[in-house]
Amino acid sequence: MSTYKRDTNEQDLIKLLQQGDNLGYEKLYDDYAPMLFGIISKIVGNGEDAENLLQDCFVKIWKHIEQYDASKGRFATWLINIARNTAIDFIRSKAFIQRGKNQTMDNLVSLGQNLSTTLHTDTLDLRQLVNKLTPQCREVIEWMYFDGFTQQEIAENFNIPLGTVKTRARMGLLALKEYFE
Repeated sequence: MSTYKRDTNEQDLIKLLQQGDNLGYEKLYDDYAPMLFGIISKIVGNGEDAENLLQDCFVKIWKHIEQYDASKGRFATWLINIARNTAIDFIRSKAFIQRGKNQTMDNLVSLGQNLSTTLHTDTLDLRQLVNKLTPQCREVIEWMYFDGFTQQEIAENFNIPLGTVKTRARMGLLALKEYFE
């Protein structure tokens, strides 16, 4: 039988968790999920990802509750660090990075679909339109979409600040969008 009480303090909660008490897990989730979800959401910027990561976070907490040491800090701080590290690991993951690249490509495909509805494809020469851009924007657009470089690779390979690469890409895409409208 559980020793769980509604007014269980932090030390009692930790003992319940370390004993594997299911009601302790429920109390942990009820008390800390909103705070941890908020932290994760701010880092990853996506509610669906944050929900999944929150579950991962609680699994880590449950698996590693024995490692909590009150002499090293408060329980809430320990939980926050787990949530923060879980979210940071996610945004550094190859899957997250690749998804970002795919979204950029999806935007370009969407732009291409808009083109096909507004222009006759037999008169469309994308390279001619790109050639109308300023030389700096044209280079970045060509490197990104014709040569397959990421913005980071362009910055590193051509010794251009990353912010400048991003600005030129955005300006170039906006100019191309105007040509298509």
